[in-house]
Amino acid sequence: MKGVKKQHLPEKTCATCGRPFAWRKKWERVWDEVKFCSDRCRMMKGRARAD
Repeated sequence: MKGVKKQHLPEKTCATCGRPFAWRKKWERVWDEVKFCSDRCRMMKGRARAD
């Protein structure tokens, strides 16, 4: 991911809330495993989506 401009960062959709979220440096090594946009969504993973 080195040298990539911010507007070209990959995005995923959160498995809990359904909102899109962008790649972060701290997720560099585990990006393929990231499913949730935040710790709150990760803890609420068993609950239904709030659409």
